[in-house]
Amino acid sequence: MTVTIYHNPACGTSRNTLALIRNSGEEPEIIEYLKTPPTREVLADLIRRMGITTRDVLRQKGTPYEELGLADPSLTDDQLLDAMMAHPILINRPIVVTPLGVKLCRPSEAALDLLPNPQKGALAKEDGQKVVDEQGRRLT
Repeated sequence: MTVTIYHNPACGTSRNTLALIRNSGEEPEIIEYLKTPPTREVLADLIRRMGITTRDVLRQKGTPYEELGLADPSLTDDQLLDAMMAHPILINRPIVVTPLGVKLCRPSEAALDLLPNPQKGALAKEDGQKVVDEQGRRLT
């Protein structure tokens, strides 16, 4: 199976999601999207496949969202995509792609719905919150 994660290693949610993927026995393709952003076409396709709006993928915290005036509801999807292409930090993360679907995995345990293999054992988030028990069962 092929699993891809659009990952930011500085993001705790992204690191927790990567840990869940690995705990299922998968070694995903890791795309550090700040170093290697998706093309406009790929990002638009990911958004379409997630079934969410372009605005839903915009990250506000720790980005130039306010300075760029991206809260303006009159901005089109094309304008929002232009902003994300110019400033990849605006792309919310992590986005996980598997044969079962595509999802913005916030919270990280949303990735569990995309992984066909069971979890291999207990796993806790970086903050200590247990997500999977010793038998690999989802706790949240």
